[in-house]
Amino acid sequence: MSELEEPRGGLAHRVPDLGALELLLAVARLGSLGRAARELGITQPAASSRVRSMERQLGVALVDRSPRGSRLTDAGALVTDWARRIVEAAEAFDVGAQALRDRRDSRLRVAASMTIAEYLLPGWLIALRAERPDTAVSLLAGNSTIVAERLLADEADLGFVEGPTVPAGLDAVVIAHDHLIVVTAPGHPWARRRRPLDAAELASTPLILREKGSGTRQVLESALGELARPLIELSSTTAVKSSALSGAGPAVLSELALGEELSARRLVCIPVDGVRLRRALRAVWPTGHRPAGPARDLLGLTRGGTPAAD
Repeated sequence: MSELEEPRGGLAHRVPDLGALELLLAVARLGSLGRAARELGITQPAASSRVRSMERQLGVALVDRSPRGSRLTDAGALVTDWARRIVEAAEAFDVGAQALRDRRDSRLRVAASMTIAEYLLPGWLIALRAERPDTAVSLLAGNSTIVAERLLADEADLGFVEGPTVPAGLDAVVIAHDHLIVVTAPGHPWARRRRPLDAAELASTPLILREKGSGTRQVLESALGELARPLIELSSTTAVKSSALSGAGPAVLSELALGEELSARRLVCIPVDGVRLRRALRAVWPTGHRPAGPARDLLGLTRGGTPAAD
């Protein structure tokens, strides 16, 4: 079989193991195979071998390596998006299995849009675990539309959304504010321009965008009106960022997701005049059903959140 020949056999032979997927996510986040290896506590040769093995297993190239670092290929960005869903499912499985082992009788089902799930919720959940070590938490990460659907279907106890409005049928409290930033790779022509973009130019340019229904997309459409056809449409913040890092084109992302990339100048912030890309981050729950128990405690831990009374 050639190095990138399509693998055969059962699902276990075709899908990389969790360790390999976690490594790929770390490479996407850190932009370096060496830093990803250190974060995961393995050697760089072992990390390189694991990536090569994953590429052979999937039959596609995932990572381009150079002296300046490692970046995902277009296929790698898509696989990373899928990998995040698998790892999130595994994390939920692990939480559930631990609950069964310890005979826990309490649970909290959280649904959160992607930016909040990736960059804010981990800290809140760590704090909640210190207060409620016997509470089993499951997390569903999706866009703001999906979060609303899960809450209204009684499949989640508390949700977090990023859109410009409160979805119908839900009550909400603002827990924080966020800014969206236009970014490109340093080699893009916009990175060398001397004047800010205007709203019309941004709206008419094909961008790397989140999918319809995401809070980021809703805020952008609310601020700019009709947008040009997306250059690429992806279903997670990480995938959008990875594509921008690869030089595929300009993207609009939360400032929460860009600290390391901007400070290292792996992405460049492009000023925009005449448009306000600020959004409220909200905790949401079904109208008339105030958060109680673990959901109330989690709400109280969020920055700026006010616990609802029982």
